[in-house]
Amino acid sequence: MKHNFGAGPCILPQEVFKQASQGVLNFNDTGLSILEISHRASEFVAVMDEAISLAKELLNVPEGYSVVFLQGGASLQFAMAAFNLLPEDKKAVYLETGVWAKKAFAEAKLLGNAEVIASSKDKNYSYIPKDYAIDADSAYFHCTSNNTIYGTQMHSFPQTTVGKVCDMSSDIFSRVIDVADFDLIYAGAQKNIGPAGATLVIVKNDILGKSGRVIPSMLDYQKQIDAESMYNTPPVFSVYVSMLNLRWLKAKGGVAAIEQENIAKAKALYTEIDRNPLFKGTAALEDRSNMSVCFVMENPELEKPFLKYAEELGCIGIKGHRSVGGFRASLYNALPITSVHVLVEAMQDFAEKNV
Repeated sequence: MKHNFGAGPCILPQEVFKQASQGVLNFNDTGLSILEISHRASEFVAVMDEAISLAKELLNVPEGYSVVFLQGGASLQFAMAAFNLLPEDKKAVYLETGVWAKKAFAEAKLLGNAEVIASSKDKNYSYIPKDYAIDADSAYFHCTSNNTIYGTQMHSFPQTTVGKVCDMSSDIFSRVIDVADFDLIYAGAQKNIGPAGATLVIVKNDILGKSGRVIPSMLDYQKQIDAESMYNTPPVFSVYVSMLNLRWLKAKGGVAAIEQENIAKAKALYTEIDRNPLFKGTAALEDRSNMSVCFVMENPELEKPFLKYAEELGCIGIKGHRSVGGFRASLYNALPITSVHVLVEAMQDFAEKNV
């Protein structure tokens, strides 16, 4: 059995795979595959409508917000957010907590006035900056809620009158959030939503149309909203599997229920990291992520042998990012706690043989 700790594309529920595979062969008894059906067909329009409805329900999206499924991943949103929300006479402020936050800032900088107001680069992004001020005249404040490479997560967000924009690609649907606290949330699908290809965007309607910019049609949130996520051919299969996955999440009790499972998984693994003399965590204790657990070995020479041992036991995808090294265990929604127990036991057994 494989225990998939991959950072993304990542694990999805087995029952979702089974349902999706049936849809590839014969979608809703149409005699056609979901891979070939027209995105304008009533059967797929119903899929898109349900996917959007489930996203709204599971995240308790309030009135006055629109939800769309777009393409281009979170990386396109780095530019799209600035195109739509950054007037030429204003400044956007960014919290730099890792590679993706840095890339988001770089895209905004291409379009206008943007500034990093706090960064954790000085300690290789191993913590979330706390003491910073957000200028009340800023166009928006941008942050990344979870940093997969470094294993840090924002467990709270700053209180400010400035509209907040958040990249939640790696922890959306994993914990309860207050959508009303944000002007814009975006998330690539390939973590807790579905397979790569779709990007979920949640945007407050009354912030649009105020940038004073000429926005390319594909990058214009309002045009995408007006076209109901179908300005052009959407990523049909990704949206379909996302809908199935959101159905699965709802059946499990929704975001509040899965949050408790995620907390339990993270606690089990962090407890072993802190207890085991061979391992140590890399993120500041108060900023440890419940989605992305990063750790190294006290003796780096043991890392390759442990990786080989863990893989022999079926633990896949735990090699750390090259900029950090060590190990990274992604604990996304569909990963069962039994897989975490296998990794913990591997750490315990390896320590018994090497201490």
